[in-house]
Amino acid sequence: MTEPGAAPRFTTSLGTSDATTITLLGHDLAADLMGKVGFGELALWLVTQRRPTPSQVRVFEAVLVALADHGFTPTAIAARLTYLSAPDSLQGALAAGLLGGGSRFLGVTEDAGRFLAEALAAGEPLPADDAGWDALALATVQRARAQRRLIPGLGHPVHKVSDPRTPALIKIAEQERLRGPHLRLFEAIGRVHPQVLGRTLPLNGAGTSGAVLADLGLPPDLLRGFALLARAAGLLGQLAEEQRNPLGMDMYLAVDRNTAYLPPAGPNP
Repeated sequence: MTEPGAAPRFTTSLGTSDATTITLLGHDLAADLMGKVGFGELALWLVTQRRPTPSQVRVFEAVLVALADHGFTPTAIAARLTYLSAPDSLQGALAAGLLGGGSRFLGVTEDAGRFLAEALAAGEPLPADDAGWDALALATVQRARAQRRLIPGLGHPVHKVSDPRTPALIKIAEQERLRGPHLRLFEAIGRVHPQVLGRTLPLNGAGTSGAVLADLGLPPDLLRGFALLARAAGLLGQLAEEQRNPLGMDMYLAVDRNTAYLPPAGPNP
C-alpha cells in the first residue's frame, strides 16, 4: 500500500528494463532467454511464473498446434473481410478474428475446462479405474441434463464421428504422463453420454484442449486466452495468404450478389 504523499508503486514479477538490460521472469532476456527458450515455453512460463518441464511444454504446444487454424471458420472470414475493408490496419483484421472467439468457436476450450473443474471440485476421492470415472461422468452428464446445460466439448460441425485431434492429444498427454483427472473425466464423458443423451457425439479437439490445459494446472478463466494465442498464429497465416491471394472481395460479393431483399413483415405504418 502506498503511503500518503508518496509516489505510487506498481509491482510486477514479469518484466522490466533499464538503459542497458531487459529482465524477464528474473532472467536476462538477451543473454539467458533469446535463442534458448521457445515461444510456447515462454508463454506458459509467463502465465504460471514457473518454468515448465519439457513434458509440459510438449503437451502445451500440441494444444497450440491443434487450435491454430481450421480453414475458413468465422474467425478467419472476419479477419479477411476486415482486411478487405481496412488493408491499412493489419492489427484491426487480426483483432477482428480474435474477437470472434466465443462460445461456439474457441471458447469451448475454456467452457470445457471450467465444466470439468466444477465436476471435480466436489472434493470426492478421484476414481481409481475406468469404471469409477464412468460413474462420475454419468452423474455429471445426468446433472447437466437436469439443469438443461450443454456439455461443452461434445460434437463438431464437421467431424461427426471422431475429431482427429482428440486421440492425438490424449496420446501425447499419456506419453508425457500428464493425462490427469480433467482429461480422464472428459474421456469418460465421451463413453457414457449416449446413455443420457440418446445419441453419440464426438469429443471435439477444443474441449479436449481445455481438459489438457486444465491438467497442466492452468486456471479455467485463462483457458480461452490460450486458444486465442494459438488462433493468432492461424489468423496471421490467413492474412498473409489474403495478401498473396485475395479472397475477401469474392466472399463479400458472394453474399452481396446473392442477397434477396424482403420487405419487413407486418403492416406498414
